[in-house]
Amino acid sequence: MIDALAPATIPATDEALRHEVRAFLREHLRDRPLEARARSWMGFDAEFSRALAARGWVGLTLPVEYGGGGRSPFARFVLIEELLAAGAPVGAHWIADRQSGPLLLKYGTEAQKRFHLPRICRAESFFCIGMSEPQSGSDLASVRTRAERDGDGWRLSGQKLWTTHAPRSHFMIALVRTSGTPDDRQRGLSQVIVDLAAPGVTIRPILDLAGDAHFSEVFFDDVQLGPDAIVGQEGEGWAQVTAELAFERSGPERIYSSLVLFDAWLDHLRAVPFPDESSIALAGRIASHLAVLRAMSLAVTAKLVAGESPVVEAALVKDLGTTLEQFIPTAVADVLGAHPDREIDPSLLRALAYVTHVAPSFSLRGGTREILRGMIARGLGLR
Repeated sequence: MIDALAPATIPATDEALRHEVRAFLREHLRDRPLEARARSWMGFDAEFSRALAARGWVGLTLPVEYGGGGRSPFARFVLIEELLAAGAPVGAHWIADRQSGPLLLKYGTEAQKRFHLPRICRAESFFCIGMSEPQSGSDLASVRTRAERDGDGWRLSGQKLWTTHAPRSHFMIALVRTSGTPDDRQRGLSQVIVDLAAPGVTIRPILDLAGDAHFSEVFFDDVQLGPDAIVGQEGEGWAQVTAELAFERSGPERIYSSLVLFDAWLDHLRAVPFPDESSIALAGRIASHLAVLRAMSLAVTAKLVAGESPVVEAALVKDLGTTLEQFIPTAVADVLGAHPDREIDPSLLRALAYVTHVAPSFSLRGGTREILRGMIARGLGLR
């Protein structure tokens, strides 16, 4: 059952991080063009990630004993909010920091933690996610990629699809079947760590409408995995991946993917001598929605701080957030097009074109809208 999202406030000690992060970003993003910043958390820059890590801002919530910052999820909320608002290229370390590291901290063996977490915190090790597969759509429980016991280790065969930044990642945490058949659904699923440099791994980038290739399909042809490849308990992969998705769906990135574009449009609007009422009303509408969604995301963060796993609440924020993210480029294009006589900065148009092209993916990544609404309906007792 879905719980009430009680209002939450960022503690002063965590809020104080904001000024330091802003100063860092002013220095490091000074020459980054608007259309590059509009890529938000899909922008990939390993050197920038390592610069963040040098400040202790990768793995911020992981324990100090594993190289992390030992800070609360509220501190990470402040950090991520500032990074996304500035359009920082955080894609290199993003998945490892957001979910792979916390997943390993919760379910991994001590050896897995000692090996992977310090490398994640130094931005030396990047992770991708192996969940989606061909012919499965959003039916994650029907995965067919299989890990069979092979001596002391495992032999992995199958395929994953829509894998973000796979060619530039070092490891994948994949949801695979270790027993039974796809008809068994959630039973018999496990999570495994895959070294993407291992023999038998083939990665093929997928070019998208924006000309980027951050998605890939990944093939496993009898890939040999060690006995320590399993994350957590064999057969408990479904419960683990469900908890992992709460990390993926709950953060500010599910609200702010179009924020750089929105801010650039506001700058354009401020430069107009007499902005029309429809543009002013649109700005107010988007800002009010952002304020409510931010409050909801903070409430989910408070649940994480309390040690809860707000799976349904995170799905609600993600569904509403991506709806707004997709609305922004469409609405901005409409109001700009309504005044063809006004001069528009070409960089704003390039940013608008990019966000318009990628916006359909916002309601696909991290769970489709239909799946999320089914989860929300169950949480409300409606099905």
